[in-house]
Amino acid sequence: QVHLVESGGGLVQPGGSLRLSCATSGFTFSSYVMRWYRQAPGKEREGVARITSAGVSTDYADSVKGRFTISRDNAKNTVYLHMSSLKPEGTTVYYCCAFSLVADVPYDYWGQGTQVTVSS
Repeated sequence: QVHLVESGGGLVQPGGSLRLSCATSGFTFSSYVMRWYRQAPGKEREGVARITSAGVSTDYADSVKGRFTISRDNAKNTVYLHMSSLKPEGTTVYYCCAFSLVADVPYDYWGQGTQVTVSS
């Protein structure tokens, strides 16, 4: 059974930092691209960061570039999102997602999300 469990969210002051973790099990983690998304109530889901299966390449949304860093530990089946210089508009739920394309068929698995609140 596939599990993705995010943790590390919480309350942080503007300008502060947090590190989110997403621990996974039940699939071949090292074969999947890992992504972090966020979605505030009433807003569209936004892709925040992406890391390739071997961790060689990363991509970021313009809104977080230079402030967020995605990384992964394939030995621990875990992906991380280090967030710094957090802004109030970063208050939302963050989700991790595992994605793979096998014979042109997409497979994706999602976590339940972790709340991040940026407020003084």
